[in-house]
Formats: sequence, structure tokens, C-alpha cells
Amino acid sequence: MSKDVDLDRSPNPIDRHVGLRIRLRRRELGVSQERLADSIGLTFQQVQKYERAANRVSASKLWEVARALRTSVTYFYEGLSGSAASSAASEDDDTVQAFLLTPEGMELAALFPQIRRSKVRRRLLELVRVMAEEEATRNEAP
Repeated sequence: MSKDVDLDRSPNPIDRHVGLRIRLRRRELGVSQERLADSIGLTFQQVQKYERAANRVSASKLWEVARALRTSVTYFYEGLSGSAASSAASEDDDTVQAFLLTPEGMELAALFPQIRRSKVRRRLLELVRVMAEEEATRNEAP
């Protein structure tokens, strides 16, 4: 195998999107990876690989996942723009997906919209910005 082929091992953006949507729906319903895996005849490790886009989900398995998670197959493609389907995902998309793949990111994404007062949301955002800047500065220091 050539080095050029080895360098192109990153997941396809569409596979990453589908994997993220599987995880979002599973978490939304409070279904564990083990329970989903049992319902579709897989191991929980395989479900993990689907969610991380380490492995692609076949059409028949995606159909089973959709049934197990009580949604349509099209749900897993929602939010996928035409440009994302034809080219690599942008750096911002990568960052958002990486964030949502963490337990903390999922919880923050679920709870943040529940804060009704926009002033409080803006202050929380500013707090996170300052903390991120401090972290970046700390990592740059010799």
C-alpha cells in the first residue's frame, strides 16, 4: 500500500455526519450503545465505530438503525448540504462534530437552548471564550 493511500484514511464527511446523527438520535432517546447494538444484531463496539465513522453503515444496517431508533432513514442525512456531499467538510463542521461527539458537548448543546434569557446566554458564551483564550495562551507558553 502506498503512503498516499495511507494519508487518505480520514472518514468521509457524509459518513461522519451519519455517525453523528446516529449518536444524536440514540442519546436523544436515552438508548445505550449496547441496547442499540442488541436490537440490530451487532456488538456495541460496532455501533461505536459507526458513530465515529471508523466504519461505514450499510444501507440495510442504516434501515435497521432507523427502525430501532424510531425514525426515518432520511433523518440521518438531515442538515447535510449539497456542498458537504460533494466536498470535504469545512474546519468549522469538523469542530462542531468533534464537540458534539463528546458527552459534555452533547449535554451543553441540549441545555444551552433551555436558558431563556439571552443576556445570560451571552455571558456564558463570553465566559467560555475567555477560558478558551486562557487555555490557548497557556498552551503557547514555553
